[in-house]
Amino acid sequence: MRKQRAQLDRTRSSAQKALRGLKFISNRKSQGIEAWNEVQHNFDKLAKDGYLYRSDFGQCIGSRMRDSKEFALELFDALGRRRRLKVEKISRDELYEFWSQITDDSFDSRLQIFFDMYARSPQQIFNQLISRKIIMLSASANKLSRLKEQAEEYAALIMEELDPERLGYIELWQLETLLLQKDTYLNYSQALSYTSQALSQNLQGLRRRSPIVRMRTRFLYFLGENWKRIWVLTLWIMIMVALFTWKFFQYKQKNAFKVMGYCLLTAKGAAETLKFNMALILLPVCRNTITRLRSTRLAYLVPFDDNINFHKTVAAAIVVGVILHVGNHLACDFPRLERASVVDYNLYLRNDFGDHKPSYFKLARGVEGVTGILMVIFMIIAFTLATTWFRRNLIKLPKPFNRITGFNAFWYSHHLFVIVYVLLVVHGIFLYLVHHWYQKTTWMYLSVPVLLYAGERALRFFRSGSYTVRLLKVAIYPGNVLTLQMSKPNQFRYKSGQYMFVQCPAVSPFEWHPFSITSAPGDDYLSVHIRQLGDWTQELKRVFSEACERPVAGKSGLLRADETTKKSEYSLPRLLIDGPYGAPAQDYRKYDVLLLVGLGIGATPFISILKDLLNNLVKEEQSDSISEVSRTSDVSYASTDGMRRKKALKTTNAYFYWVTREQGSFDWFKGVMNEIADQDQQGVIEMHNYLTSVYEEGDARSTLITMVQALNHAKNGVDIVSGTRVRTHFARPNWKKVLSKLSSKHCNARIGVFYCGAPVLAQELGKLCYEYNQKGSTKFDFHKEHF
Repeated sequence: MRKQRAQLDRTRSSAQKALRGLKFISNRKSQGIEAWNEVQHNFDKLAKDGYLYRSDFGQCIGSRMRDSKEFALELFDALGRRRRLKVEKISRDELYEFWSQITDDSFDSRLQIFFDMYARSPQQIFNQLISRKIIMLSASANKLSRLKEQAEEYAALIMEELDPERLGYIELWQLETLLLQKDTYLNYSQALSYTSQALSQNLQGLRRRSPIVRMRTRFLYFLGENWKRIWVLTLWIMIMVALFTWKFFQYKQKNAFKVMGYCLLTAKGAAETLKFNMALILLPVCRNTITRLRSTRLAYLVPFDDNINFHKTVAAAIVVGVILHVGNHLACDFPRLERASVVDYNLYLRNDFGDHKPSYFKLARGVEGVTGILMVIFMIIAFTLATTWFRRNLIKLPKPFNRITGFNAFWYSHHLFVIVYVLLVVHGIFLYLVHHWYQKTTWMYLSVPVLLYAGERALRFFRSGSYTVRLLKVAIYPGNVLTLQMSKPNQFRYKSGQYMFVQCPAVSPFEWHPFSITSAPGDDYLSVHIRQLGDWTQELKRVFSEACERPVAGKSGLLRADETTKKSEYSLPRLLIDGPYGAPAQDYRKYDVLLLVGLGIGATPFISILKDLLNNLVKEEQSDSISEVSRTSDVSYASTDGMRRKKALKTTNAYFYWVTREQGSFDWFKGVMNEIADQDQQGVIEMHNYLTSVYEEGDARSTLITMVQALNHAKNGVDIVSGTRVRTHFARPNWKKVLSKLSSKHCNARIGVFYCGAPVLAQELGKLCYEYNQKGSTKFDFHKEHF
């Protein structure tokens, strides 16, 4: 009866869905004549004496199978058993026969191959042992070590679901039933709903527009997105041009011009821009000032999120200025001075350089020359070690030169600028051609920015000492992530999305490192999640590992320490904190809809946002319940309704996409995800986990994992991959599809897209936001953070 009912349920639509779950060659381009030609080409390279050996089968049939050798071998054996043969090698004709079966589009054919791979008995049946082996094989192919550990449990789950009569085996039609009903189990994915009609209306956009109109639209969009940056850069460039021009023509009136020529004018013009930029470069790194200014109306005019990019841009201008200034002095006007005739020297330069004409080396050995050369040397060191290649260890040098790469080298070398600024002031006092103190303007440019920056550093020093924190819990999770939970100082006020600096004197008494705050403002503690990415974080993990114990049974984390588990002989290292500091993600409250995208550890700023949203939702529900009680007690309806409107959240929906490549990463925020799934009764927050180490949904190597995932959630309410109530999707998200759904579901809305992670995905998301902003009424505001 169950078999007859299953056959009746096999509608065309359900079979089509199930078909997508049994692709042995996932890429559409992997079918057809061109694909077979590529397989033949691989056969010619791999074949020996005209035969392809079993071990090379996976590499021959496609790149997608090269990383799944065990799976390819099982597939080879299954296809061989169909011919009632057990072979170790096949000819080209036999390979074509195998290829035809693999690429057969019919559901029955694919299901039969999948079944044949494991049901090796003549009766074509599955038992629990075979189910366990399939799970083990799939887990191995998809790098899911925890799934392998629980293979026995999930194999029993499959048998329990498909073999209610307790016969001890299942047949082909029962496996088919599970595939056809898979989508009914996966109803916890919280998919976005939209209609094709709304989507087509939303994307009509530019189909009938001319190239000129499209170019104008793109230009206007570019101006709309970048007008803050444009006017700031324009003003900065205009100031530099004005300073250069003013100093250029000022020195053209001096007698020295008649000997040194335009080299002197260029050097002095560049020097004026250098003084301005050396003062300006300090302002973008005055973090306390910028954090305060972000909350003012000035934030509508100035792109404070780009402070570090502007800092780098000014640094590039300083490099150009140094080349023009130093190059013209050393290579042009100093040699001209040395070659000048006695008559010209006495007539034009005697009042500036003295009675005796100085030699080239005397000029270089003077105070102005020595300070200038030293500044150039220190700048070269600091600028070189601050480049991406050195700062991120992209250049691998042999020992002991490897110490000049990495964040530590960048951090310490940047403090050479303390010496540079002292030398710059001295350099500006001992000028050859300027004799009045009020004309020596270097100190005038530097005084305010240097005092402001010095004040910020002093504030950080004293504030970090006053922020006394006590470690409440330490956990070291898979993926080399250290979680620190500490008490929150009374005066520490922050917003979700902001970050703070952390120092551990046991690791280094000087180094401070920034980390996103993962606790919500309403929590009574502070927390950060730190991934091991450099020397400092490696040492920090080692120090805390020595003070941690193995976790209690049932608790996540490799190592753990808190006030209850810590042994008396251990003492946790002391921590100092400083902050908070502003970040793009803190502006999330401005938007009705949020799209939060975190790549790996880049999810940290959004965890705080999600917790803050959840806390506000709970408060809002409590406020609504109080309002209901008040109404039944004859309290004024107008007052309670006004209170409810005041407390209502502006954010109506939040979509969180977390993409990671390690299964253990889900342990980092397991508690938060379960808490949101339990308490978000209104469905405001949607969470989507993506694990890129697993083959995409629709690949035969992940088919059984998807089945078990659906069965286990239907029975226990837990996702087998993440260990939470949030379903884990496989491979990478289709971002174009994600934005399409949001664009259709939230017409005329302004959606804040916040991304934290590697720069590569930021480019893709930024481009998609640009495209959809031109096509429809929904507007996407893109904000990014890189780590």
